[in-house]
Amino acid sequence: MFLGEGDGVVFRGANGPWQTDEHEYHLDAGAAKELLRTVIEEYERIHGRAPRELFIHGQASFKDEEWAAFCEAAPPGTNVVGIRIRTTNGDTKLFRMGDYPVIRGTALLIDERNAFLWSSGYVPQLDTYIGPETPNPLSVTILRSKYTRPSMKTVLTDILGLTKINYNSCNFNDGLPVTIRFARMVGDILVMGSVRSDAPQPFKFYI
Repeated sequence: MFLGEGDGVVFRGANGPWQTDEHEYHLDAGAAKELLRTVIEEYERIHGRAPRELFIHGQASFKDEEWAAFCEAAPPGTNVVGIRIRTTNGDTKLFRMGDYPVIRGTALLIDERNAFLWSSGYVPQLDTYIGPETPNPLSVTILRSKYTRPSMKTVLTDILGLTKINYNSCNFNDGLPVTIRFARMVGDILVMGSVRSDAPQPFKFYI
């Protein structure tokens, strides 16, 4: 769980494997409900109230029973939004005139639910591009929402900001938001070692 002020909390979910024939990882209804319930309880402990919006970032889609469990676990006033973020491997390129590639933060909106976001690229403040080749965009899709679907601009702005808070890196930004890259690294730690407690732990414990 990554909060607006940049801090975060690490939760240990249910044990897998969750791989399906489509090579995506999913939670069953019970595990999905328990995970989101734990997240909301921790948020309430920190802030004294439930969140107004809760964005779930993933690299897979959401099955119907999985999504229904997420929505059921959230209190009535919390809008749950499911976002899929995937890397691209050169399928989509954007070029601009000049010596440097596309400006970091450039977005190509396909429709209200789909967009490409260049999370790396030329940075005017640094007057350079930190990268070895023409940058590839992220593919971003707003899959589902419990109530009102947020604007794509809001979603992309959040993702771009989340590429800059990986405390384990001295880079100006990561190509992936911390919700994807850091969660993947923490997951490797959790499955490799013995965990004595399922209690939430501060983000800083994994730096």
